Amino acid sequence: MMFALPFLYFAIFHYVPMFGNIIAFQNYNVVIGFVHSPFVGFEHFKEFLYDPYFWKLVRNTLMLNVYGIVFAFPAPIVLALLLNELRSKRFKRLVQSVAYLPHFLSTVVISGMIVNYLAYDGMLNRFIESMGGEQVQFLSDASWFRTIYIVSDIWQQIGWGTIIYLAALTGVDPQLYEAARMDGANRLKQVLHIAIPCILPVITIMLLLNIGNFMTVGYEKILLLYNGSTYETADVIQTFVYRRGLLGSDLSFASAVGLFQSVVAFVLVVGANRLTKRLGGATLW
Repeated sequence: MMFALPFLYFAIFHYVPMFGNIIAFQNYNVVIGFVHSPFVGFEHFKEFLYDPYFWKLVRNTLMLNVYGIVFAFPAPIVLALLLNELRSKRFKRLVQSVAYLPHFLSTVVISGMIVNYLAYDGMLNRFIESMGGEQVQFLSDASWFRTIYIVSDIWQQIGWGTIIYLAALTGVDPQLYEAARMDGANRLKQVLHIAIPCILPVITIMLLLNIGNFMTVGYEKILLLYNGSTYETADVIQTFVYRRGLLGSDLSFASAVGLFQSVVAFVLVVGANRLTKRLGGATLW
């Protein structure tokens, strides 16, 4: 009975909609439906692959994900290791609470805060001006977009991500730390040689799950933050699909691009999982 609800959720909202991928191979018409819409094969896939914006969209999507892996992925691990070293439980709970709060704010609120803080007359520019610097057009400069996106993503998700790693750290045998201290290991060496190796399987699993989303980006925040002057670095596959598929009512094309992303993500996860299995690390299956 406990399994029934999550089973129904995934069946209804994740597996049944997969049958809708058939419209990626059709010129789908809402009026005549799946059965009578003309079949066009891989025409929509070819159209996307030969689109002049294709490589720019792929580049921007990959760059945001690479930056996420390099900077955002290690952030909760570092915070969890630091919190695990705190001796004051009260201060530890305070830091956890402050770090968790942004996760519960909606993307719209987060984006609104970013716009207010980074506006030309916003708080950050006023601070820069008070220090004798020149104001910066953060939201209109394409070179700043990726930095703004990744830093805000770290701020929003770092506290929530530490929950998993703190839970893993609580499972480390205290006798290992005692033995290390008897051998003369300081706090840093205990972290490097005990804490990190013990939670490495969890880190590997989370990394594999992140690789599964390598071709996707949280496009809601991008839609709220980007503008015509930042398209060069901000326009990703999902925003392109939003404009072409939803605003342009080209549902077949949008479905084809979504299916393309899913296939690439599947190949990446399977490949990464096999690689970690050969290296003797933790795997998803």
